[in-house]
Amino acid sequence: MVQQVSDFELELMKTIWANGGTALYAEIVEELEKKDMSATKNTIISLLLRLIDKKFLQTNKIGRRNKYTALVSEAAYQAAQTENFLKKIYEGDAKELISTLIQKDLISASEYEDLKIHWKGGGKAE
Repeated sequence: MVQQVSDFELELMKTIWANGGTALYAEIVEELEKKDMSATKNTIISLLLRLIDKKFLQTNKIGRRNKYTALVSEAAYQAAQTENFLKKIYEGDAKELISTLIQKDLISASEYEDLKIHWKGGGKAE
C-alpha cells in the first residue's frame, strides 16, 4: 500500500513527476521557487530523505550531485489516495462520492455523462 505524504513532500513529488520522474536538487529548487514555495536547503534535503525512507524516491550520485528518481508513479499515488479517501469518508461507496460531486457542482452533469460514455467504450479516463 502506498503511504500518504505531507503537503510539502507531495509538492516535491509533483516536481519530480513533472520532470519525467527524475530531477536534480537544483531542478527541484527552481520549480519550487516558480511556485513561491521556498524552503531552506536543510528542509528540502530532509524531506527528500524522508521520501527515500518511505520508498517514494531513490537517489543516484552524478558526480557530486544527487539525482532523485520516483519509485512511485503519480497515477499509482493518486489511485491509492483516492481509494483511501473513498474508504475513509464514504465507507467505500463510490455512488455517494459521485453524488456529492454532482450536488456540489464539483463535476457537471455533462462531464459525468462524458465519463460514462468514455468508460463504456473501454477507454480510460484522462
